[in-house]
Amino acid sequence: MNLGFYIIMAAQFFSALADNALLIAAIAILRDMHAPTSYEPLLKTFFTVSYVALAAFVGAFADSMPKWRVMFISNGVKILGCSLMFLDVHPLVAYAVVGLGAAAYSPAKYGILTEYLPHRLLVVANGWIEGLTVIAIILGTVLGGMLIRPEIAHSLLAFDFPFIDTGIDTVAEMNLVVIGAIYLIAALFNLYIPDTGVDHKVLKKNPIYLLHDFNHSLKLLWRDKLGQISLAVTTLFWGAGATLQFIVIKWASTAMGLNLSKASMLQGVVAIGVALGAVLAAKMISLKQSLKVIPLGILMGIVVMGMIFITDMRLAMPLLVLIGILSGFFVVPMNALLQHRGHILMGAGHSIAVQNFNENLSIIVMTGIYSLMIWAQLSIYAIIVLFGLCVAGLMLLIQRRHEANQRQFDSISLLEDHGPVR
Repeated sequence: MNLGFYIIMAAQFFSALADNALLIAAIAILRDMHAPTSYEPLLKTFFTVSYVALAAFVGAFADSMPKWRVMFISNGVKILGCSLMFLDVHPLVAYAVVGLGAAAYSPAKYGILTEYLPHRLLVVANGWIEGLTVIAIILGTVLGGMLIRPEIAHSLLAFDFPFIDTGIDTVAEMNLVVIGAIYLIAALFNLYIPDTGVDHKVLKKNPIYLLHDFNHSLKLLWRDKLGQISLAVTTLFWGAGATLQFIVIKWASTAMGLNLSKASMLQGVVAIGVALGAVLAAKMISLKQSLKVIPLGILMGIVVMGMIFITDMRLAMPLLVLIGILSGFFVVPMNALLQHRGHILMGAGHSIAVQNFNENLSIIVMTGIYSLMIWAQLSIYAIIVLFGLCVAGLMLLIQRRHEANQRQFDSISLLEDHGPVR
């Protein structure tokens, strides 16, 4: 990997770091407002609406110009969303604007990998990007949790520039300024991402054409024997992962009496496991072997249900790390396979837009269901069991579908180095 690849990774790291710190800050603001508890998972719902609503357009946008420029513009939109929260716009609305920037950013950050690297390095590259993203989740949630701790928050508020009135008087405002600065760092790295030299299509201005083009790409990927399996797995993973973030916070509060600051750090523990799983997958699993990891998704759903028996932090941490390892180990190869098939079938930006549409629709549905269960005052332990059964059951159905596909056609042979697809 050369310097350009590491610049891409740095840009992604700081952008994801700010996204996750902002989520904790937004939850804290909602609690300061005494908003209903069911609003908290809705933050993720509002964040991901743009991924679904604009899926037909962001892929074409990402393929219409150099990816570094798309990432730079998208970070600017994220900064706007952070600024709106600073100006007392409702956190759900402001975080939705950040989601708009993220929706445009995602096809570019993943699409540039397929333009910049040969397909034999995609699993390794995905190990890097997922590993760094997970580290950003760890540090972002920890940073968000630390910034709302009274002793740290008041120390930062006490600091001021000589002869300058910053106008930052509350913990929430101070958090948002720190997070906005991290977004600016990400934007600076965007400016130094190398141009891959790939020809870019002029963005079509007719929305009907773009919708038709997206619908064609959506059908193409779901009909592909390899694409449909990898897309189904990543769709389920991201919906489950987003829901698990809020389950962990609620479970930590109920089972161990932890506040938001400490509970957010347990989210980081899961993320540590995902990072370890991603690194292991990058070293042990080739693109051709990627479909062999599906059973780990079934096992993850079963292991999650073990949370209902835990009331001690010393037992909680290794269990959450194990859940993260299983998650990272099976999603990284699936993500690489999906990117490879999408790049072959329709181009990087269109492929990632289709992927984002499905994955974020899953996030909206699963976090929405979780929000309804919280609103209905369902026990967190019942929610954990239902969640684990749902993940394990759906992964089992996906495995059966893959086995049926293989009986009809040896789709894995397409990934042989000497095969027709490269």
